[in-house]
Amino acid sequence: MARNARYDRQIALEKAMNLFWEKGYAGASMKQIELALDMRPGSIYATFGSKDGLFSEALAAYAERGGAELREHLAGYQSILDGLQEYLRRVARQSSPGTDIPSRACMVVKTLLEASYTNTVVADQANTILHAIEQSLRELLEQAKMRGELDAGTDCARLARLLQAQLIGLRSFAQRDIEPEQVTDLAEDMASILDHYRVRH
Repeated sequence: MARNARYDRQIALEKAMNLFWEKGYAGASMKQIELALDMRPGSIYATFGSKDGLFSEALAAYAERGGAELREHLAGYQSILDGLQEYLRRVARQSSPGTDIPSRACMVVKTLLEASYTNTVVADQANTILHAIEQSLRELLEQAKMRGELDAGTDCARLARLLQAQLIGLRSFAQRDIEPEQVTDLAEDMASILDHYRVRH
């Protein structure tokens, strides 16, 4: 029985994440949340505490899923740099118009932009997540440098910020009314920047 309750809660959280990803925190009304989760208001409050509580968990779940996807992706590459370059291309493909995702922009960035002047608690959570992502990218780049993939003089902290800015910009750029090929071309240009830091053998 407990297993079913946990499963049902996870399904509800996934639905909430998709709704908030599409509409944002303020844009998702309680009625829309009730319909999306197929839950009564009392059940939502009993399970998640409040709309804020539900959104916080949904945002954390989005970030956790993104981190897991990156780790799974990189596991298929011997070279960290090769994996990161292909990840940029993958983001472009996933962010192109017509893909079956709630929004082509990053949910965390959308939250930060929306909540910065309206909800400091939500904005702080988004900032914390983005800082953690930047740190994860820095650690990956440090590993690449230790393996001899990156030039020994590479500032991995600075490069991690650049890579994060590229990922944010790529997803945001894809929101435009633009041809998918232009998004993939941009990703290719971004990926080529990493070659400037690569050790030539």
